[in-house]
Amino acid sequence: MAFPLPSHLPRKVDVSSQILSKLDSVTYQSLDSSVASSWLAELDESISLTKKRLHDRIHADLLTFEVQLSSAKSAQERLRVLSDDVDALKAAVSDPKAGLTPVLLEALRAHQTLAQTSLNADVMHASLLHLAECKSQLDTVESLVDSGEYASAVPSFDHLSQSLAAAPGPLKDSTVMTDMKEKLSVVINRVEELLSIAYSQNVVVSSAEICVRTPVFVPKSCIPILLAALLSSMSPSALSTHLTTFRRDLRAHYIDYILEHPTSLFVTTENEVSNCSVHRLQRLPSPSPESHGALFSKLAHVFDFLSENLFPSIPQSQKDSFLRSLVKPLSTSIMSRLLLPSLPSKLDALPHFLELTREAVEFETKYVVGLLRGDPFEREIKSWIDNVCAHYERGRRLHILDGARTTILAKVGTKETFVAELVTVPERVHSPTVDTTRSSDDAWNLGDDKSFMTGSSKSIVEESGWDFDEDEAPEEALPTPAAVPKPEPAPDVDVDPSDAWGWNDDERLDDTADSVSDQQQERPTETPEEDGAWDDPWSDEAASDEMVPHDSPGMPRHADASQQEQRTNGYRTSQSQAPHQQSEDHHTGKEPYPVSTLTKDITRAVEDALHEGKTLASSGIFSSSASTSLPGTLIMMSGGLVLDLYRALFPVVASSQLSRPAEHMQFSNDCFYLSQEVDRLLGHQYAITTIKDKLEECKDDLKILADSWFYAGIDKQLAAFTDLLASADGFTDTSNQERYDECEMVITRVLRDTRSVANAWKLVLPKSKYYFAIGKVVDGVLSSMLGDILAIPDIPEVESHKLSELCRILFSLEGLFVEKMDESSFVVSYVPSWLKFSYLSELLEASMADLTYLFEEGALVDFEIDEIGSLVRALFADTPLRTRTLDRIMGGHPTQR
Repeated sequence: MAFPLPSHLPRKVDVSSQILSKLDSVTYQSLDSSVASSWLAELDESISLTKKRLHDRIHADLLTFEVQLSSAKSAQERLRVLSDDVDALKAAVSDPKAGLTPVLLEALRAHQTLAQTSLNADVMHASLLHLAECKSQLDTVESLVDSGEYASAVPSFDHLSQSLAAAPGPLKDSTVMTDMKEKLSVVINRVEELLSIAYSQNVVVSSAEICVRTPVFVPKSCIPILLAALLSSMSPSALSTHLTTFRRDLRAHYIDYILEHPTSLFVTTENEVSNCSVHRLQRLPSPSPESHGALFSKLAHVFDFLSENLFPSIPQSQKDSFLRSLVKPLSTSIMSRLLLPSLPSKLDALPHFLELTREAVEFETKYVVGLLRGDPFEREIKSWIDNVCAHYERGRRLHILDGARTTILAKVGTKETFVAELVTVPERVHSPTVDTTRSSDDAWNLGDDKSFMTGSSKSIVEESGWDFDEDEAPEEALPTPAAVPKPEPAPDVDVDPSDAWGWNDDERLDDTADSVSDQQQERPTETPEEDGAWDDPWSDEAASDEMVPHDSPGMPRHADASQQEQRTNGYRTSQSQAPHQQSEDHHTGKEPYPVSTLTKDITRAVEDALHEGKTLASSGIFSSSASTSLPGTLIMMSGGLVLDLYRALFPVVASSQLSRPAEHMQFSNDCFYLSQEVDRLLGHQYAITTIKDKLEECKDDLKILADSWFYAGIDKQLAAFTDLLASADGFTDTSNQERYDECEMVITRVLRDTRSVANAWKLVLPKSKYYFAIGKVVDGVLSSMLGDILAIPDIPEVESHKLSELCRILFSLEGLFVEKMDESSFVVSYVPSWLKFSYLSELLEASMADLTYLFEEGALVDFEIDEIGSLVRALFADTPLRTRTLDRIMGGHPTQR
């Protein structure tokens, strides 16, 4: 069996290819007859060979060849016979005259034509029948309309519309059907228009009356129809529109008007000539005001009239929805136009209002739920009335807060103040003098771990604000600044009229036993004179303290133990003492300070709210079971909200005023005074824990606010002075006269501004807080300058003298801590870095021997070892003496060895 040769195998080149190749390679010159003859010979020879191979192949298997030849001839004969038969069959089927297919197709076409003719006849018959029926209905409708029987014609409209919509397909879009639809539409629109006119003429709601006629005459008709038939004949959309308009007019002209204006109602019934009954509800203005309780009877009169003359005529399909649509407007009008405006602002008017709410609930039960079929489980009026106590208290709370807000805004910018007194209790001490025989090891009381916590959130004038602990203090403790407890009720104190604060006695804050007069006295504000404001500050207390004289700490030449600073209970004391320490007697001291009169108004508003809440709770008008909270709770909570409003609103509206140092501290005073007043109010017994917790929270918030503003005022001044000192560029190169002049100008300005701040604060702050605040400012100024000078790596001799002169300029700040000219300064009690700064001015001009002596005597204990070492390296040249001195210094303070 032959098979195809793979394409990659070489094929035998045939003779024709060889000759063609030769033809391709021959040239015009080499082509001649002999070459052509040779090519012909080769072709002949090739043909002979091919014939010979075919002959040999046939005779090699002759029997098989003959069999195959006979089979081929037989197949050829059968193919010829089959072709003849196919041609005969084709002629029998497709012959145009006698063929089977043409005859069959002709019969089918005839049958199709007959079927279509029959169908057309059937459709025509059905369409004519339907058309005749529609024409008959249209004639009936037109006859009813022409005769004025509109009520009977309206149902025919629906039947005819349904018939027209159900028309057969061929008839649906025909011209005759379109004409009939147009005629029906015209008739329907005309009838609806006439019915709407009839409704408008027979159901009238105006500002003067509600008029309902029955039966009704439709225009262009002499046949009366009942009002119910008229409303039923109207289309749902038209009837819904008329009922919506009726609801709107009813609310505007009767419900809302009756609730807002005195009104008289009259019902009349008249019979007209045409046997029509006319029912009228006339509204007339009442000449005299009427009680709120009569309003519900008038509303009931209106709805009784409608339920008798109109509501029964409304079709049932829309009656329920229409009545329910009146529920919300009626309830809303009663709430917004009667109950809410009538909510009293005084307790005496509550009984009358509660009677009104009882009538409102009865009206809602009978008419809103009964007549108008409102949801009995969603009674808006009753739900509101059940919680009327909370609504009353919320209204009072809003009134109280609005009043407080008005008061705060009105008092912004005013400077009216009165005098309150800060009650302080000095510690008992046994000796007014300092023990000068203490060893140098304990001269600075380095073992004392107490300090004044300026970062505390407690008030500076609290009992614990000065961090004293009487239980731990030894009996031999040195005199300390007076501890300041919480203010307690104190008897009236007459203050010397010549007091440097310039306030005189005045009336008390309130006449009640719980008022602020039990703690402070009120005095009218007077502007202190500049000449006398610093002569005798806080002179209301007797100046019986013994003050031990001492040299000015600005020039500490010798460092014996008597000149070293003592630390007791977190304060530094030396020979100078805190102002007005009591040497023997342990009695209550008082420090006057100004408080804005606005705080009186705030306190009074808080007291009034608490008193009103208690009165409401004890009146028994509201039962606690009917309210979600105890009666009076919300009103009493308003007292705390007044304080919250003051804390939030006043710093914002008075921001420009509070940017000044005095007013800044004045706000701190006001907040502290309010916290003390709240603490006084907490002395009363409150049965409601939330009230007490709220007042406790307000008291703490006010204390925190007072402290934060107090410390913020200090930090603000410290930041300003730090920025000012930064302009001195670290006090370097002061040997240059121009640089020295610049530094001197900065120091002079710092001195002037510090005194200005002190003058402003002294007129505002209590004595203890004033000294603490100005002490922090001075200490910050000195510490900043100390850091700058100690950071200078090299200080030549001329520059050291200049720096010492600059330091001595600030020594005049010691005068801020002297109350009387004949008394010693107590600056070291409030400025921890004073002695360190004073010694620095001396060290800048001291010799190596003086510095070594001061160090060995413990006078430089305030300096860190690294600070002393850096100062020695900056002041003295590198010599063996300096090296030995540094080795001794780096060994630590003598008190620490």
